[in-house]
Order: sequence, then structure tokens, then C-alpha cells
Amino acid sequence: MSKHEAVSHELRIEISSGSFAPSNKLPSEAELVKRFGVSRPTVARALRDLQAEGLIERRAGAGTFVRRDAASHGQTRVLGLLVPERSTTEIFESICGELGALARVHGYGLLWGGSPLPYADHDATPGHAREVCQQFIDKAVSGVFFAPLEYSADRDQINRDLLEQLRQAGIPVVLLDRDITSFPKRSEFDLISLDNFHAGFLLAEHLIRLGCRQLRFVARPGSAPTVDARIGGVREAMMRYQVEVGPNLVAQGDPKDAAFVRGLQPARECDGIICANDFTAAELLKTLGTLKVDVPAKVRVVGCDDVRYATVLAVALTTIHQPCREIAQVAFRALQERIRDPAIPARTMSLTPRLVVRESCGAYRI
Repeated sequence: MSKHEAVSHELRIEISSGSFAPSNKLPSEAELVKRFGVSRPTVARALRDLQAEGLIERRAGAGTFVRRDAASHGQTRVLGLLVPERSTTEIFESICGELGALARVHGYGLLWGGSPLPYADHDATPGHAREVCQQFIDKAVSGVFFAPLEYSADRDQINRDLLEQLRQAGIPVVLLDRDITSFPKRSEFDLISLDNFHAGFLLAEHLIRLGCRQLRFVARPGSAPTVDARIGGVREAMMRYQVEVGPNLVAQGDPKDAAFVRGLQPARECDGIICANDFTAAELLKTLGTLKVDVPAKVRVVGCDDVRYATVLAVALTTIHQPCREIAQVAFRALQERIRDPAIPARTMSLTPRLVVRESCGAYRI
């Protein structure tokens, strides 16, 4: 989507939701330039597009106004996308981009957080999430895709508050990637995600078949319930293959902290490390390199997500592929169904993970 298309897209949504009533006057071009952070020709092009569609009219000396018959040109149904930590979790860039494309194809407007321009909204603060949620309510969006906060200290209360606001406003919600409750509990909202239990099982099974018997699972404190599901899958694989599940299986800490990472291999006992995600794995690999620990000769490392940089690390990362496009497609259909029938039971739709084998697990050295 070009810049002028993004501007006209946002204004089209606001026109359909009645944001410019009662005067029906749009902000001046100078105000729109400042608001959207684009050039004046870009704003002018966007306004010409809206005028050609019959949604606005330019009155010499008075400004730009919404046409009284704009509604007859077709109301745009609007969906909201609330992903506060989009900039810190790479899979959301792909999921959000696919949702944007699906919205356009199916005739929906899509509000990307608090920004009128896709990918421009990277503020992950809880306060900003509350503001965006209120904007969705004020604009009476038809439904919301929501990826709950993960690392915030009071994330549970914030996530519940946001969902309660949307519930009271009668706005359907579909959760992306993670739930608001701890694994294995489930909330009353539709959830679309990877089958994280199966993902953890696949990673542990792969390392065990390569000969690993002393596994560690590394995660940051405050990780999402998806990580707990992956841990559950790791435990299941270890029990299935009769590998002892030690009390120190899960290690929570900063993978950039050399002291923490050094403690993962007391007396060189650990031979396989499963990371909660690829970002954690990437930082762990860097720290292991600093400590002169050879991967995979001394310890095998795997991640989860298959993000872009998984193949360009010093040691290419074995990981689980996240089917981002398919997650977006299923989530879009689920929200459409939820809008049509709010009374249908809450559903959990888990997509099948796929193991991607690269050098970090040492499979090619056997």
C-alpha cells in the first residue's frame, strides 16, 4: 500500500464511522500533512481519490467536507488490529501484513493500532494499548484481532481490562498467537496459533534422537503462555523417550548475560538447549560465542519461529516454522464468523508446526 493509499484508506474509514460529524469538515491539508507525516502532494493525491469516489467535496475558500450522500457509496466495514508488541516479535510483521491484505480483498478497512500507516505503530506501552482500544470502541469497529501483551509486569490485568472494554462495547475479538490465561487453561475467546505443545515436542524429540540426554529450556521471565505450552511438549517428549526430566530443565534469564549462560552448562552437563523463540536463541548463540562454547560441537541449540535472521546467524538455527500466512487466514475467517454469529462457542485453532533443520543442532555432523 502506497503512502497516499494509506492516507485515503484511513480517511475512508473515518468517514464511514462518522468521525467528522456534525460539521462533516475534514482537517486542512496542512493538518493532514502533520498528522500522517507525509508530503503535501501525498495528501492532495489521497483527497483527490476520495473526491473521485464521491465521498468528499472541495469547497473553494471553505475547505473539504464529507458529502451528505457518502454513505450511499458504500460503508466500509472496519476491523481493528491491536498488537502492542508487534516490533518485538517478528512473526507479527508477517501476520499483520497478511491480515491487511485479506481486509482489502474482502472490503474491510483495517486500523493498525494507533497509526494510520501500516507498520508505523511500534509503541508497546500498556498505556498506548489502552488508548488504541478506546479508539476502536469510539470508531465502532466490527471486530478486533488482539495479541495479548507478553513481557509487561502487569500484563495479566492489562490484557483482561482491554478485553473487558471490548466485550462491554459488543466488539468481537479473536486472539492471535497467545491466550490471556496460563497454559493449559483457556479463556472464552477464539484463539488462533501454532500448536505450541507439538512444537516443543518436535524440538525435544529431534535433539533426543541426535543423542542429547541433558536438555535445558531457556526463556525470558514473563514469557507468554505459548512458552509454557512448548515446555509442556518438551517434557512429554523426554518422558516418552525415557529421558530424565531434571528439576533444572527450565532456565529463565537474560540470554545476553554471560553469567546466566555459563550457568546453563555446569560441568559441561548440558548437551542440548531449546530456546523459547528465535530471538532468545540468537542472543544465546552470540553469548555462547563470546564464551568460546562451540555450537553444535559442545552444545546443540534450537529455537522456534523461523524468523528471517534464523538463516544468517553465525550458526544457522534449527527451529520450528511459524505458518504466519495460514495463521492470518484462519484468524480472518474466525473473526468473520464471530461477527456473523457472536453466540458460537469459543474455539481454539492450532496449526501444525514444521521442524526446519539447520546447522545449530549438529544434525549434519553425524
